[in-house]
Amino acid sequence: MSEFQQWAFPESLQPKADETQFDLTRALDAVVLVRAEVPADGYTAPNLGTERGGYGAVIREDGLVLTIGYLINEASQIWLTTNRGTVVAGHRLAYDQATGFGLIQPLGRLDAPHLQRGLASDVKVGDSAFVIGHGGLAHALKTRVIGKREFAGYWEYLLDEALFTAPAHPQWGGAALLNAQGDLIGIGSLLVQQEVNGEAVHVNMFVPIDLLNPILDAMLQTGRSPHPPHPWLGMSTQDPEGKLVVGKLSPGGPAQRSGIRVGDMVLGVGALRVHGLAELFRAVWRLGAAGVDVPLTLSRAGDVLHITVKSADRNDFLKKPMLH
Repeated sequence: MSEFQQWAFPESLQPKADETQFDLTRALDAVVLVRAEVPADGYTAPNLGTERGGYGAVIREDGLVLTIGYLINEASQIWLTTNRGTVVAGHRLAYDQATGFGLIQPLGRLDAPHLQRGLASDVKVGDSAFVIGHGGLAHALKTRVIGKREFAGYWEYLLDEALFTAPAHPQWGGAALLNAQGDLIGIGSLLVQQEVNGEAVHVNMFVPIDLLNPILDAMLQTGRSPHPPHPWLGMSTQDPEGKLVVGKLSPGGPAQRSGIRVGDMVLGVGALRVHGLAELFRAVWRLGAAGVDVPLTLSRAGDVLHITVKSADRNDFLKKPMLH
């Protein structure tokens, strides 16, 4: 865990207790280090690795930890470390693919405070905020919300409204985004490049905490969202210059099995022409839940092809948590 400890933000970028409207020490101690080990034969291991590290926010008195799901997806072992040095094993309790949230249940006493959940919908562009990582003030950053907008990821992921902040935290995975009152409003997901005042800068993307409230009870009870899973194609699509191009296929996934190839250009879903990843995903998801047939119109080497993909539930390809 040395790479998570041997650095620090300049003091000018760190929050200061006398400048905040909340108990800063308590907020810092509510974020834990998350370490996960994934079997080498896990479906996500080739892309995400077998050893993963990031952060998580304690959100209940019983120590329940909210993190970004890719850190713990398919994990066989999870370890949580507090600012006080307590190390506790964790259980991968739930993962929601639609939002990206993951839940970890500590298997021992974590002895860490918890964060109150706020509402990202109440935050305005330009508002000050704080990104908190494990490790105290050294890994806490004063930042600002610079955008609230749609985000589409090539891995068949779509948020109607994500939060974007700058300056960016270099270790964003699972970091806690707090509003000016110290309430949790987002969980760190990505580092992306965005144009700000005519200059390309790195910013963090956070999943809004508002998306957790409607699904939390179901995640705790069943390990997943109460909503039917979206149809999954196993097709990573890039959108250079406004064109939708298949960049990668998941091994044994629906798209590969249907004969789709890397380099194919996606023109539409059935007779509906699509432009951009968000349009593509919404058109596919409107057809029904996982398992539905998805008719795609493609261009390959100048030829127009019509290929129907039998979609799947991506969760069926992933290793399930072991019961304790």
